Amino acid sequence: MIQNILKLSCLGLFFGLVSCGDETLPKPKGHLSLEYPKAKYSKLNSDCTFTFEKNDLANIKDKSCAFEINYPKMKATIYLTHKPVNNNIDKLLRDAQTLTYNHVVKADDIIEQPFINDKKKVYGMFYEVGGNAATNAQFYVTDSTKNFIVGSVYFYAKPNFDSILPAANYLKEDMRRILETLEWK
Repeated sequence: MIQNILKLSCLGLFFGLVSCGDETLPKPKGHLSLEYPKAKYSKLNSDCTFTFEKNDLANIKDKSCAFEINYPKMKATIYLTHKPVNNNIDKLLRDAQTLTYNHVVKADDIIEQPFINDKKKVYGMFYEVGGNAATNAQFYVTDSTKNFIVGSVYFYAKPNFDSILPAANYLKEDMRRILETLEWK
C-alpha cells in the first residue's frame, strides 16, 4: 500500500516537472472589448437658432437651447450651450479656449482641429484631449455675428483614458457629426 502511494507520488512529481517546460509565462492581462451599435442620426429640430443631427441612441434634454445629450449605457453626456453674440465674440472665444486648456494639467496632449464651413457660415475649433482629463473632446462654433455654441463630453466616472477609450472614440465621432451637420436657421 505504501509502495503504491510512493509510486503515485513519484509519477505525479515526474509529470509535474516534465509538463512545466523551460519557461513559465504569466497570463496576459485581458482587454475589455466594448462594441456599440452603429450610430443612426436624425435631424434635431427645436426652437433654437440652430439645428444639427443627433445619434438616435442618445436621450436629449433641451433647457433653453442648452442641450444635454445623454448616453446612459456609456455613462456619458455631451453638453451643448448656445450663447448669443453681442459684440463679445473675443470674450466668448477666450472663454471656450480657457475651458479646454483648463484640462492641460491632466491631459497628455491637446490637438486643435480648425473647422470651417463657408457655405453654412459655421466656423470653429474641435479639440481632442488625450490622457486622463475630465473631457476628451470639446468644440466651439460660431457664425461670428449672432451665435456661439460650446460643446463638450463628460463621463460619470473617474477619468481613466484606457478604460473609456472605446466609448470616448464613439462619442468623439458623434461630436464631429454634430459639428459637421450644424446649421443656423
